[in-house]
Amino acid sequence: MKIAVDAMGGDYAPSVVVEGAVDAARDLDIPVILVGDKERIEAELSKYDTKGLPISIKHTTEVIGMGESAVQAVRNKKDSSLRVCFELVRDGEAEAVVSAGNSGAALAAGIFILKRMKGIDRPALAIRAPTMKDPVVILDVGGNVDCKPIHLVQFAIMGDVYAKYVLNHSHPKVGLLSNGEEEGKGTDLTRATHELIRSSSLNYIGYVEGRDIFKGDVDIVITDGFTGNVVLKLTEGVIEATGRMLKAEINSSFLAKIGYLLSSVAFKNFKKKLDHSEYGGAPLLGIGGCCIVSHGGSTAKAIKNSIRGAHEYVESKVNEHITEELFENRDLHDIAGVVSGKKSGADA
Repeated sequence: MKIAVDAMGGDYAPSVVVEGAVDAARDLDIPVILVGDKERIEAELSKYDTKGLPISIKHTTEVIGMGESAVQAVRNKKDSSLRVCFELVRDGEAEAVVSAGNSGAALAAGIFILKRMKGIDRPALAIRAPTMKDPVVILDVGGNVDCKPIHLVQFAIMGDVYAKYVLNHSHPKVGLLSNGEEEGKGTDLTRATHELIRSSSLNYIGYVEGRDIFKGDVDIVITDGFTGNVVLKLTEGVIEATGRMLKAEINSSFLAKIGYLLSSVAFKNFKKKLDHSEYGGAPLLGIGGCCIVSHGGSTAKAIKNSIRGAHEYVESKVNEHITEELFENRDLHDIAGVVSGKKSGADA
């Protein structure tokens, strides 16, 4: 199994990306194809002992920048590192893509080159977030701003499969993000989705509020991409602010520093739980292949764990299981037409 890694994607590419890829090849024995400027990649590889490691290079001449229009860049930059990564998967030369580059371009390339999975209208980005218990899967966190009820149900099905076969939850609990637990709460979208998802085979527990996400009582939280992205950025901001405030308090007095030293193991474990690099990147669910989208500011550790996540995704046959679960819930499109008051489920 080879993983195509966008060596030119991310704030600190190619140095950090190459370092993470080397770590994955050495520590996890995962073959990687570093895609990008060969000269720059080789310069970074020369810093490490790579003898015998399963690392190869695919030379490309273009890079898609973070601020570029996603669709236009994917269409026009045919020799970009990101696009070529997806083409390697399409052509069977790699099993998955890992990129810390332009996430919109990754979504566009996934749809344009690998296509949507049959039965999926909108691919979605999923993240794993820390809770008081096991990590929770949240999706969509930015792929789709405007959604319809059937889209959210498809997100739930994909999240359910990911939680089952990658995170090993035997019967994951699915919740729908809303502003209250009562039946009448929410928007037109959440109320229609709530009515629809109850007809599925999922272990649906109903509405969950934002404050409940991190308790760990639900395994999957479903929402539209706009709200999900707000949740994602808010979570990142709170974690960063908490760390800085805690550090300031520790440095504020001698006694506080002594207390920190006495509790250093607990602080270390706490920090590890909140470290997004431990979870790697976000899988792009619903495309005809595997893509892990890493944070633009990813460290080498995050890249390594993204490659590990891509390997686990493919090895667990997530897409095959999504197809199976979609078939099991094949009547939902027809039900969606009734819920939305339309004759055709395709319009729902």
